[in-house]
Amino acid sequence: MPELFFDSFGAFLQMGGHGFYVWLSFGLTLLLILGNILYAHLSRRNFFRQYAQRQVRLARNRTSTALTGQETREGEVINK
Repeated sequence: MPELFFDSFGAFLQMGGHGFYVWLSFGLTLLLILGNILYAHLSRRNFFRQYAQRQVRLARNRTSTALTGQETREGEVINK
């Protein structure tokens, strides 16, 4: 059986007087990793939402072009 380096759980948390800095660094690292995951998730969701809106807008413009005979570019009407 492996030898334990701490006599109690309290000693483990204190880590020889360095516990505050050790646990603070673990906490900040965990917070940054979770923040990065959340940011990536929200960015991906926002990208797909904007992509779907753009597809709807382009489809609407194609329909409008077919009906009016005017070409459009990203919502602008180009008169020929």
